[in-house]
Order: sequence, then structure tokens, then C-alpha cells
Amino acid sequence: MLKTPILHPQILAALGRAGHSSKILIADGNYPFHTKRGPNAEVVFLNFAPNHMTVTDVLAGIANSVPLELAEVMEPNRMGPYAMKTDPPIFEEFRKLLKARNATLDLTRLERFAFYEAAGTKDVALTIATGEQRMYANILLTIGVVM
Repeated sequence: MLKTPILHPQILAALGRAGHSSKILIADGNYPFHTKRGPNAEVVFLNFAPNHMTVTDVLAGIANSVPLELAEVMEPNRMGPYAMKTDPPIFEEFRKLLKARNATLDLTRLERFAFYEAAGTKDVALTIATGEQRMYANILLTIGVVM
């Protein structure tokens, strides 16, 4: 029997193929999953309906299954139609989930197109599409080393 909180066979297989420095993208329902994905990324669709599964649901399972050394998020626009004056509330949820597993891990911000570029590299082993509806609810995780 598995001791991981994850039961999804496609996700487990992709995590099993990944290693140190491989990346995992957990993306919201607005993310362009196919046009901004890495050439080696297994795409898993968990976006059955709006807000089912959420990015934080998936992040909790991933954070409890693999060691993480980096967590990158998309910097919110400060101007334009999707502008935010402060950080999206989901960033604090990300921090709480990550710090429960690694007290020193914080969010690294990337400009929108830099985020898309990072999420499209050959190092991305897994892209998980969620039904998340909150803005800026994308997170790119880098797998660390088991200690």
C-alpha cells in the first residue's frame, strides 16, 4: 500500500520519473496548459468542474509526497484589467502549505511571461490542470533532495 496522500496513477507515475531539479506545474483553470507546457511534461487534467480540484488541494498532496526546494509564482499585474494592488490571497495559502513542510521555503516571483517560459522548459516533468478559479493561482515547484 502507498503511504502518500496521492492515489492518482498518472501523477504517481510522473513523480516516479522525476528527480532532483525536475519541476511540477500546478495550474489554475485559466492557464494555457498545452501551449505553455514543457516538452517532457505529462499533463494531468483534474479540472472536471470550476473549483474542483483546487490548486491548494493538489499542492497539499504534492508537498506531502516530494521534497521541494523552490516555489515560483506569477507576479500579479499592477496595471491593466487584471491588476492587483496587493498580493492575491492564494499566495498566503501557498506559503502556509509550503512552510508546513519546509520552514525556509518562500515564494519566488516571476514576471508573467518569464513564468510561462519557466513552465515550458524541458525540466517540467508534470503539469497538473485544476479547476481553480482564483486569480494568479499557478505555482511551479522544483523537486529537492530526500534527506
